[in-house]
Amino acid sequence: MYIPTHFDEPKIGVLHQLINSHPLGILFTAGKSGMDANHIPFLLDPEQGSLGTLHAHVARSNPVWQDVVDNDEVLVVFRAADAYISPTWYPSKHETQRQVPTWNYMVAHAFGKVVIHDDERYVRGMVARLTRIHEAPQEVPWKMTHAPRDYIDALIKDIVGLEFEITKLIGKSKLGQDESARDMRGAGTRLRAQGDVLVGDAMIDRAESDK
Repeated sequence: MYIPTHFDEPKIGVLHQLINSHPLGILFTAGKSGMDANHIPFLLDPEQGSLGTLHAHVARSNPVWQDVVDNDEVLVVFRAADAYISPTWYPSKHETQRQVPTWNYMVAHAFGKVVIHDDERYVRGMVARLTRIHEAPQEVPWKMTHAPRDYIDALIKDIVGLEFEITKLIGKSKLGQDESARDMRGAGTRLRAQGDVLVGDAMIDRAESDK
């Protein structure tokens, strides 16, 4: 990924937060069948490995877990948010006309080596952790024990676990850092007004901290 210095996000904690807040990643593989991409929810263990470890599962019928082998290199891309930026939102545009459209976004790229876990204990534990995390906000959180045991057992047998120790983690926050603080605030305010709150807030926060 091309990352100009002013768009670089080097803080591991910030990138871990991005992954935890937006856990549906895109897993890119280059296996025996060639390039492939799968959209998978991931669970990040920040304490496992120097940069953290990602855990996931796929359907047994998904060929990805047989298309790769242990220690194959993979890439997982996590996207927080993105938004189109109109040049009319920059105050300086109305003074100089020297602005053009662009697109702002926040992403993290996690590189690692895959380990296949075709065993019930790993899969059951990982699915239970995923469930606890994502059900926590519900008024009455669903638990695996709420479903019949034989039903859950059959589903567990139909999925395969994947583990990726992160070997390289890079991030990019393109939020108008190459513009003036007032232009960042102007565009960020317009984004918030139209509902693109995540990018809008990030632009305004960056304008206050960087300028």
